[in-house]
Amino acid sequence: MSARLPFFRRCVDWPRDDVHGSGGLCDIVAQERDITRRTFLWHVERQDREDVERELGYAPHDPSACLTMARDWHVSYHRSRWHGAAVYFFRHSAIEYVFAAAWEGAQ
Repeated sequence: MSARLPFFRRCVDWPRDDVHGSGGLCDIVAQERDITRRTFLWHVERQDREDVERELGYAPHDPSACLTMARDWHVSYHRSRWHGAAVYFFRHSAIEYVFAAAWEGAQ
């Protein structure tokens, strides 16, 4: 298996010139496919994901914790393509958190 993907950026921080351009953010969302959390975890960097979850206020993975991201049914997981490369992301409060290898055209 190839290296797991690091956290890249949130949709609200996306470079303007790559939002509507061919292969950009709008295409990522338009071409998304639903996946399970398990599949998402397999493809992304663990420490990056844990850092993002912590920033969002989720407790670390702990069966006794009140709310973990894994238990939040409002969070959805997806895969797509960004300029031809595979990306994985989760959606939380209508914001996409994208895990991807940096694209040479990204700022």
